[in-house]
Amino acid sequence: MKNSPKTHHSSVKVRDWPIAHLPGLNNENQSQLEECGITTTQQLIRMTKTVEAKALLAHQLQVNLQYVNKWVAMANLARIPSVGCQYCGLLLHAGVASPAQLAEMPVERLHEQILKLHVAMMQRNDLTPSVDRVQKWIYEAKLVMSH
Repeated sequence: MKNSPKTHHSSVKVRDWPIAHLPGLNNENQSQLEECGITTTQQLIRMTKTVEAKALLAHQLQVNLQYVNKWVAMANLARIPSVGCQYCGLLLHAGVASPAQLAEMPVERLHEQILKLHVAMMQRNDLTPSVDRVQKWIYEAKLVMSH
């Protein structure tokens, strides 16, 4: 009985990315993470499951804890296939910090937040992902959360 939902969700496979693909990670941070045995987003998530683990990693890397928290949040969002590393930073800047939060977002509100962000940051509204794309992010976030 437990196997039946998995076949339904098989179209959404949680993604794992090379750590270098995370936005906002400079070469030094990337090298430091690799020295700690973290080369993919899934490894980063696995090694930072607790507040203590995040604090320890920040201490090892000699960076502010907020950087580690930001990287972990983006790695979690990047697990959603249609978000990936291309849009995880955008979602984080738009105020979405996790797949669970994304799964609960009303499509119109999130699309509007992203549009306002683009206009405020770049004085452009033509870069905003379509409502359909935002809808897909939310849909896939719900599937990822149900695994």
